Amino acid sequence: MTSVTLQDGASLETVPDMEALRALIGQPGSGPIKKDIGRIDEHFAAFIAHSPFVLLATAAADGTCDVSPRGDGAGFVRVLDAQHIAIPDRPGNKRLDSLSNIMETKRAGLLFMIPGFDDTLRMNGEAALTTDPALLAEMAVDGKEPRLAIILTVEEAYLHCAKAFRRSHLWEPEAYLDRSELPSAGCMYRDQMGITDVPAEVIDANLEKSNREDLY
Repeated sequence: MTSVTLQDGASLETVPDMEALRALIGQPGSGPIKKDIGRIDEHFAAFIAHSPFVLLATAAADGTCDVSPRGDGAGFVRVLDAQHIAIPDRPGNKRLDSLSNIMETKRAGLLFMIPGFDDTLRMNGEAALTTDPALLAEMAVDGKEPRLAIILTVEEAYLHCAKAFRRSHLWEPEAYLDRSELPSAGCMYRDQMGITDVPAEVIDANLEKSNREDLY
């Protein structure tokens, strides 16, 4: 038997192997298997063209995982052909979590979202980084080109069902949480990083300035 031990000493039993997992969940029907077309057809190209937001999942060679949000104007991810897409790398925090993972394992997974749509588009495949001048020039915004782009060679491509969005009520305004219900990002940073000489309001103002002025 396998388990996870919590900080208070409590133990949670875990699923030990794939055989046990399949016995618990069962086998998929033919639909979930056949829906993976492994390429970008006209429907998926249209979905990508209307998507302003994608989640990028990567893993390092040691198994460390990362999921990073990427967003821009609808269609910011470029469809190059039926097997390849390009994602511009806009200015960020320079941690390089996703990019260093791609350099190590050359793999990535994507989840495309369109506001108000319950269906999402999942893609997985081989990933690489490019500094191709012509491609980066096509991705310029306000005259500012990205320093590089992520190229995904699509191996898996399929729609994901709407159940998670229906359960979460993600796109329903009446379910939105008032921002005042949680501390501001500046307050969280102050507490988590032990900052004692800068008020949370100042941190928030600096964050907002960066979010407003350093998008590209």
